[in-house]
Amino acid sequence: MANKFGYASSKLLQFSKGYLNRTSVRPKTSFSARNWIPGRPKLLALGALTAGMGALLYALDASVDASNDCVHPPKQLWSHKGLLSALDREAVRRGYQVYKEVCSSCHSLQYIAYRNLADNCMTEAEAKAEAEQVMVKDGPDENGEYFERPGKLSDYLPSPYPNEEAARSANNGAYPPDLSYIVSARKGGEDYIFALLTGYCDPPAGFGLRDGQYFNPYFSGGAISMGQVINNEVVTYADDEVAPSGSQIAKDVVTFLKWTSEPESDERKLLLIKVVLISSFLIGISYYIKRHKWSSLKSRKIFFVPEVTGNGNGQSKGKGQGNGSAKTDEGCPKFEHKKSEGNGKNKDGDGKAN
Repeated sequence: MANKFGYASSKLLQFSKGYLNRTSVRPKTSFSARNWIPGRPKLLALGALTAGMGALLYALDASVDASNDCVHPPKQLWSHKGLLSALDREAVRRGYQVYKEVCSSCHSLQYIAYRNLADNCMTEAEAKAEAEQVMVKDGPDENGEYFERPGKLSDYLPSPYPNEEAARSANNGAYPPDLSYIVSARKGGEDYIFALLTGYCDPPAGFGLRDGQYFNPYFSGGAISMGQVINNEVVTYADDEVAPSGSQIAKDVVTFLKWTSEPESDERKLLLIKVVLISSFLIGISYYIKRHKWSSLKSRKIFFVPEVTGNGNGQSKGKGQGNGSAKTDEGCPKFEHKKSEGNGKNKDGDGKAN
């Protein structure tokens, strides 16, 4: 590797030397930074402004991370984080159970329909039965009145509150956010949600909390209005092999919320595999065709044969211009070769005649 790097460096140095030697004999129309910069002050000011804005944005981002008022969540080993790893469908199904029994009393999933649950969290028949348990307000009918009907697969999951004001009134002024895209919307993603659900502890000395607030070091400011709802055995799983511990329940609901944030994540990864396989095949064929088509052009040799001028005595035909100067092939290597071949043939012919 070092030899290749040294060889490439020497070639680059030789090329730069040749380029400098070639440009040194050119007229005085070459590029000169000393003459170019003063003639374009607006472009120079734009470049300086762009560089200054980039440095300012970087400094602001670094200062925000340095002055953060919460603890950074630790990195967790998620099974779906790999490039070729898919979501655990059993964990997604258990996570929906946790959301339904624990989280749905305060948080909504207004962008998830019951049809999205089919073939992901449950079968289509189970999703249809799940939707029919909810009464949806519909209408108006032919009499102009609204009515309630059982839910369908096309209906979205209902919100626990009719409006934002009712939600704030029931939660001491705090508005529970919608959880449809909560994993993608929060910095840290799954790690932040998992740490928030399992990170409740007693506040440090001197830290004041108002009524209805709890201390969580992973929440901005430390004071959060949501209490600790994830505990051991807060739900009961149908699978006896999965222990309903607090960390397992938090892991399952976070996996479910990851699916709600990116329902097409598995399809994207599968499409990536197909694109890579097809692209590698097409790139190999294109490279072979390129080498095959251009090999004759890249391997050919071109010789320059200059024209030779002579007196032209006896070479010109007609009009008596034999004494003038005319172009001839005498002195050309090809001509000498043809001439020698011609002499040989004449000798052979003389020999046969004798």
